[in-house]
Amino acid sequence: MSASLAPPAKARSTDVPYLYALTLDDDGSPEPDKTYVRIPLSEKDDLLRFVLKPGSLASGNHAMLHINYPIQGSFDRSTFYSVNFIIDPNLLHAYCDIALTVPGAYEYYVDYQVGQKTHRSQSGYVVVEPRLWVKKGATSEKALLPLDALMILSLVPKWMGPLSQWQSLIDMIEYEGYNMIHFVPMQQRGGSNSPYSIADQLAFSLDLFDEKDRNKSNEELTKLMQNMLEHIQSDHGILCLSDVVWNHTSFDSAFLNEHPEAGYNLHNSPHLVPAYELDTALIKLSGKLHELGLKSKVESGHDIDAIMNYIRDHTIQELKLYEYKVIDVQKQTEIFRKSLQERTQCDPTQYGHAQQLSFKEQAALLGKDAIQPGHLGTRFHRSVDQSRALSIVLAIAGLQSIDDVNNDHVNQLTDLFQRLLDEYNLPHYKEYDEDVRIALDNIKNRLAYTRLDANGPKLGEISESNPLIETYFTRLNQDDTTHPKGSMQLANNGWIWNADPLKDFAGPDSSAYLRREVIVWGDCVKLRYGQSPEENPWLWHHMRTYTEQIASMFQGIRIDNCHSTPIHVAEYLLDAARQVRPDLYVVAELFTGSPEKDNMFVSHLGIHSLIREAMQAWDPHELSRLVHRHGGKPVGSMDEAMIWKTVKYEGNQYDQVLRIPILQGSMPRALFMDCTHDNETPAQKRTPQDALPNAAAVAFSNCAIGSVKGYDEIYPKLLDIVNETRCYEPKPNYDQGIIKMKHQLQNLHLEMTLKGFTEVHVHQENDYLLVHRQHPGSQRGYLLISRTAFPGQHTGLAPIKLRGTKATFMFGGSLKVESVTCNDDNQYLHGFPSHVEELPSPRFEEKEDHLGQFTEVILPDHFVPGSIIVIKTSIGDTYQKAQDMVSYMEDDVVQDLDLLDCNIILYRCEGEEMDTTNGDGVYNIPNYGKLVYAGLQGFISVLRSIIETNDLGHPFCDNLRQGTWALDYVVNRLQRHLPHYPHLQKLHDWFQSRFELVREMPDFLVPKYFAMTVKTAYDKVYAHALSRMSPLIQNGDAFLHRLAMTSVQMYGMVPSTGLHPTKAGPSLAAGLPHFTNGPFRTWGRDVFISLRGLIMVTGRFDVAKEHIIAFAGSLKHGLIPNLLDSVRYPRYNSRDSVWFFMQAIQDYYHLAPDGHRILEEKVPRRFPKDDRFVEVDEAYKYSSTVAEVMQEIMERHANGIHFREHNAGDRIDRQMSDAGFNIDIEVDWETGILVGGNIWNCGTWMDKMGESEKAHNKGLPGTPRDGAPVEITGLLKSALRFILELNAANKFKWTGVEVNGKDITYEHWNDLLQKNFERLYYVPKDASEDDQYDVIPKIIHRRGIYKDVVKATKPYTEYQFRPNFPTAMCVAPELFNKDHARDCLKFTSETLLGPLGMRTLDPADQEYRPYYNNSDDSDDPSVAKGRNYHQGPEWLWLTGFFLRACFKFDALTSHDIARILRAHRKEITVNPWAGLAELTNKDAAPCWDSCTTQAWSSATLLDLMYDLIEG
Repeated sequence: MSASLAPPAKARSTDVPYLYALTLDDDGSPEPDKTYVRIPLSEKDDLLRFVLKPGSLASGNHAMLHINYPIQGSFDRSTFYSVNFIIDPNLLHAYCDIALTVPGAYEYYVDYQVGQKTHRSQSGYVVVEPRLWVKKGATSEKALLPLDALMILSLVPKWMGPLSQWQSLIDMIEYEGYNMIHFVPMQQRGGSNSPYSIADQLAFSLDLFDEKDRNKSNEELTKLMQNMLEHIQSDHGILCLSDVVWNHTSFDSAFLNEHPEAGYNLHNSPHLVPAYELDTALIKLSGKLHELGLKSKVESGHDIDAIMNYIRDHTIQELKLYEYKVIDVQKQTEIFRKSLQERTQCDPTQYGHAQQLSFKEQAALLGKDAIQPGHLGTRFHRSVDQSRALSIVLAIAGLQSIDDVNNDHVNQLTDLFQRLLDEYNLPHYKEYDEDVRIALDNIKNRLAYTRLDANGPKLGEISESNPLIETYFTRLNQDDTTHPKGSMQLANNGWIWNADPLKDFAGPDSSAYLRREVIVWGDCVKLRYGQSPEENPWLWHHMRTYTEQIASMFQGIRIDNCHSTPIHVAEYLLDAARQVRPDLYVVAELFTGSPEKDNMFVSHLGIHSLIREAMQAWDPHELSRLVHRHGGKPVGSMDEAMIWKTVKYEGNQYDQVLRIPILQGSMPRALFMDCTHDNETPAQKRTPQDALPNAAAVAFSNCAIGSVKGYDEIYPKLLDIVNETRCYEPKPNYDQGIIKMKHQLQNLHLEMTLKGFTEVHVHQENDYLLVHRQHPGSQRGYLLISRTAFPGQHTGLAPIKLRGTKATFMFGGSLKVESVTCNDDNQYLHGFPSHVEELPSPRFEEKEDHLGQFTEVILPDHFVPGSIIVIKTSIGDTYQKAQDMVSYMEDDVVQDLDLLDCNIILYRCEGEEMDTTNGDGVYNIPNYGKLVYAGLQGFISVLRSIIETNDLGHPFCDNLRQGTWALDYVVNRLQRHLPHYPHLQKLHDWFQSRFELVREMPDFLVPKYFAMTVKTAYDKVYAHALSRMSPLIQNGDAFLHRLAMTSVQMYGMVPSTGLHPTKAGPSLAAGLPHFTNGPFRTWGRDVFISLRGLIMVTGRFDVAKEHIIAFAGSLKHGLIPNLLDSVRYPRYNSRDSVWFFMQAIQDYYHLAPDGHRILEEKVPRRFPKDDRFVEVDEAYKYSSTVAEVMQEIMERHANGIHFREHNAGDRIDRQMSDAGFNIDIEVDWETGILVGGNIWNCGTWMDKMGESEKAHNKGLPGTPRDGAPVEITGLLKSALRFILELNAANKFKWTGVEVNGKDITYEHWNDLLQKNFERLYYVPKDASEDDQYDVIPKIIHRRGIYKDVVKATKPYTEYQFRPNFPTAMCVAPELFNKDHARDCLKFTSETLLGPLGMRTLDPADQEYRPYYNNSDDSDDPSVAKGRNYHQGPEWLWLTGFFLRACFKFDALTSHDIARILRAHRKEITVNPWAGLAELTNKDAAPCWDSCTTQAWSSATLLDLMYDLIEG
């Protein structure tokens, strides 16, 4: 998800609810990049849809969404509501919708069941953003203010004076355009006078009120403050935001005396005692430096070194702080000796292994089992469990019992025990030494910074009241208190460089206070919440009351020191705040050190904006980077808004919704400030003059922006928030500084945000920074030209050229600083005397170069550093019209298109296009390559990722910006096809008219508008094509649509080939790009494997009939061609094609509306009845019906087929050996199976012929599969069953065949197969059953499987485990024993099923070679020239048959099948060819010699989907 999910302005103008679709990971967890998403609430209904993808683990196992969004009642973080997913029973995707009305930060997870076990996903987080309503004046009407439209000014209330003096300040703030005021804490301040060191969180500071009101009750004062805040909002339209300080309280907060447990004290945090002793020692040392001959006024590094030497050699040594870590060896040794002497009971046998341990391991064992920690604030707090210690020491000494110890042993054992204690203490001493080293370094560094550093506070002379370094502890009076000892010594708060924000640096696991790593705030006591309110109930209640009060009065909060706030504490307090004000805006500064931890805080707490600061930029380039990051999307963006769609809603609540897919996780919004209240001013970091260009750059950013009071007035330096006592000027001067210019800039920022100027172009050159904000629809915009005033920068700017753009001067100015000396005033704060000098309009000169006409902006001569000019830009009123035109296509444009027209429009690979157009191929993108299709799919395959990632740097975008070649290509290509496809005329005209507009656009907009135009046309034609298909397809999901569109992809017309030798016509390609034209386009086997799924399931029965009739007419020798070659010179070398053809007739009969009529269709016959080859001019002399062709096929096979291929030899196959041209097929009348082929040819789909002379495999088939392949037997059985069904219905007059003068009925033939199939093909699991089957036990490799062939020349090939039997299971399930089939399929799933395809050979087979490389020129005969084509590579078409068989035999559930198909869903989505490949190498590795999209790969999955859905 990009910077904003807010719908575009056009969408916002509609009444359609927004549906944000969040797709979850396999187990219902958020996808890794979507753990946090934010949803902006609109003025209408908003829905969040959780989607479980089809086949995901969770979707099929009783998935339940659990979310703590308050579906009922009020929000409670621990209350999760359970929402059932709506599951589609056919396609197995699931979703559930949550109506969003309540802002907040919400957690969700999914659980599901596998067996009896419930699994829970990881949690994800959704931040529903608040609606901020601005009300102004007497009217009650409110306006919704987008978060990016916020303009926030930070104010320090103690410098504002009492409430009665605020009005003039508020008036100026309103004038400048700020719509939210950030008040630093207004609460009663502590002794340091810092607003962030709060003494009483529930009382406002008295100096905010007039003298006459200061004696009023706290409630009355609170009401006065509330009235003022409501006045600011209602009468000025300005929202209010306050800091909340949750981490600490002032050292003098009264409640600390009553509730010292609110802090980390020495009683509840005894681990801090050593740090406290060191801190106390340093304070005492600070008061007696003179006595020790050390300088109390540090003037050099030498002075510091002297002090540090003393601390190291005396202070540290005298403290002996190591005693808090180690055990008292001497004391514990004497106790141990006494225990030995007194024969204390023990059991050394528990530690029989101890003697084999190393000495270090023995000491560790003693420490783990015998040494016990005591009170951490006590020296030598560790003690020894004597019984366990005795057991361990005796075991090490090899003694079995205390009774084995004699007087001679006592000294030896005591000495051993002492050495073990010394070893145990060793790492603790090392830890202590490291603590001391780090502490000394930190003391020295802090001392140098606070006393010597030029940028330090220069704290002056050291004394006990102004110690060496700030004290780490607040010491309250312990006298007259009932609190336990140590309760009144409390740790002060601070921060640590690069600290882990999730670790409590004052907790027992941290040594930060001892190591002096904390940069401490001496006026603040760190608050100790613990893990829950039960641990510190008073503090939790107190801070909740404080937070609720803030939320009741302010529209937003800024979390102070957010990264140091325990997340669980912040969650609790924010939950309380949102109960009071649900639409609460939350902003924070985060210094976690990592984007991941930032996101954790943001997602858990529901932080809406993170503070970012322009003043952090050290040069113009860095400033440009910040503006680019926060400025908006690039001009001409092609982002996810282009794939948002208004769709029909599945429920009853709405007719339609705007579906917004959440493509990426969220990034936090920015609150981009020109300067914050705790950082240095432009005068300190750059120059005073840079205040104007810096502020302008921020104002041109597409996010919330902000500033600090004094920035606009050009204050000379960062104000000391603790010690500064002056107030803001009560009568502000509007001419001072950049105030008037800020008024114009912020009004412009508001306008650009409200009107949707979301795109930005940033250009930086030397000290110039140009920012161009534009509207993505009209392309109207505002151009900021600024000259920054960083010191020491080079200058110079290339001519500013605006192409096709009308420019109008808006305003300009240059910041003039008259003096860098401020008014010497002890009462009020002043900026440098300064003002903005108005600049005249630049000159706009019309010019022309080789790229065309342009307007050059010529800046005024006195455009000095610190100057800005703002220009209004427009590229004409036609652009909104252009966007509307390219985004919409009338139905009339596509209504006359047939699917052949759609093939031309959408697809056509290089070979097809060149065949059709005599040389014009696909579009070639420089520095990228050729598109895969000449049609729109070729462009869409490239544009899709560009759109989703907004990749405007893509080579195609460069190509589009550089010229109109792609536009010309699209139009000219359609023009070329018009003579043969006249229905394309309207589309051609549509493109031409749209591209005429696009050609006139500035080059930077051409990629966007080209993409919009192409996508509009693509979507319209794609949807139209689907509308011409079956209801199953029309009502299917995107996967079904993509599979079905493969039929449009594969079926088209190319002049060089077709289904008839003399008549031009369309035909089905086997695959692309290798089978596109000429004799190799259309294959009999591929056609009829594909025909049911690709053509019939999609409802294209006319196409199916064309292919059935054409191939029926080509019948010769009882076979149909393997290669059709337009029936010119077909080749009859496949034994299986004719049986897939017979299956297709059966499928047509059952599926087509006029299916039964197919049997009577007339078939013109290409060859004479005697099977002679004749040229085309002698062909088609007679006709048959389809039924007669079927009978002929049965008769010819029944009587045996024996012939030699026509033109046998090199003229038709240069690889085949002579014997391979002999075609022989016989029926084994004992079993009914068809037996054919020989070891020199390959008559099934596994038809790879060896080609390498080098490897001596030329003419040797990789997989001859001679004999009776299992799928042919299944197809034959299916054909016989069909004929018997037709006989019973009186639809087929032949009841059998005549063989050698003997009639054999189809019923008999059918029964033979039924009777013998299992015996012939099944290999039993149990070897004891071998005598019941036709097996050779000694060559059985796998059991419980079906043979691939029977009666093969080489018997071992029969037992090779291959995935061909599922085809037989699908067409003739009656042949199979159900239990055998189910078990075999389950085993196949484990063994042969790959990620996408089926392994064509068992990986355990010695001939398994899973990597196909047709160019392999090795001398390995198994793989040379790709001979292993079917010896392990994974073919996708087999997957469809396998899954269909699993469905038929209950080997896999529908959900199991859906899970397997996840890979196919992904592949067909990301494949630029928009299809499924022919095959892959091992485990779906790409096979570069494969067709990238293959007809049968999609077809068999369409078959599967038909079975699953239609049953």
